[in-house]
Amino acid sequence: MGLLTIGAFARAAGLTPKALRLYDGTGLLPPAAVDPESGYRLYTPEQLERARLIAALRRIGMPLAEIGRVCGLDPDAAAVAVGAYWRRVTADTEARGRHATLLVEILSGRGTTMSEKNHTLSFRVAARCETGAVRDSNEDAVYAGERLLAVADGMRGPGGAAASAAAIDVLKSLETADVPAAELLSLLADAVAEADRTVRASAVDDHQPVTTLTALLRSGSQLVLVHVGDTRVYLLRDGELSQLTRDHTYVQSLVDQGRLGPDEAATHPRRALLARAVGAGGADVEADLAVRTALAGDRYLLCSDGLSAVVDRPTLHETLRTVTGSDQAAQRLVDLAYAAGAPDNVACVVADVVAG
Repeated sequence: MGLLTIGAFARAAGLTPKALRLYDGTGLLPPAAVDPESGYRLYTPEQLERARLIAALRRIGMPLAEIGRVCGLDPDAAAVAVGAYWRRVTADTEARGRHATLLVEILSGRGTTMSEKNHTLSFRVAARCETGAVRDSNEDAVYAGERLLAVADGMRGPGGAAASAAAIDVLKSLETADVPAAELLSLLADAVAEADRTVRASAVDDHQPVTTLTALLRSGSQLVLVHVGDTRVYLLRDGELSQLTRDHTYVQSLVDQGRLGPDEAATHPRRALLARAVGAGGADVEADLAVRTALAGDRYLLCSDGLSAVVDRPTLHETLRTVTGSDQAAQRLVDLAYAAGAPDNVACVVADVVAG
């Protein structure tokens, strides 16, 4: 078969002549020949497969530079590259969605102060912080106040307990801040940055303590959530349990990449290796921030991995759903952790949202 004109080749490939000229200019798909008299680009039928691949990659939004790299790979490697690209796109889309939701919450609640909304809801809280069955020190820390709930888990070793306590202490001053929820969000972000600096400054010689930090700060019916590490927040609403935080761990990153299943992650030997922590070296701490609306009847659980790693989710769900009273529920959760061997320290806060 002879050469195809740019128009015929475009129709066969599902592209436009304009796109083909662009791909020629960028070196992605140069024509097989150019007519010396008319200047028309001419293509061979063998170029159709590459053209169709380029068209497919453009339809999923892949940048031209990355398309060029993928087209140079063998089919198996190209499939891996496309999968990795789409996971990045999905993660970015989810992140943008969270930011959009956050912006809507902020704009909806702008101008309403804590004192104006404070009569609507309140917390009934209980907290526990117990040394594990095989530990001789406790690096966990908890706080449960009228508006602030927090759990931190310091790295085992020198300075771990001080790091977790210091991180929570920085947040305590926000409990009495009488500002709109929108401003509370920025205050909380600043407080986490301050906690990060405080923990970094506590380094001794070559040892740098770090800690996780997960907290909820209430402004009336609005809850501002901050999260770094693998401490968690769960919400029980209308009998359904959902996890509001995502673990910042090496193993969770493998799950996100599709390289590890949830069951494998639960028993992975490096499941406690943190990807983010307050006080860690390098760039400033990156915290997840969110705004949520609390409803009367909600029950929140904040906990360290000393609970979530040994008490499975169905048991957490059943306990939070059936045990009446925040104090009784918190104690039952600690008892379950000990019944499972309590290899780590156990910290938890149970908060029931009530009207009035």
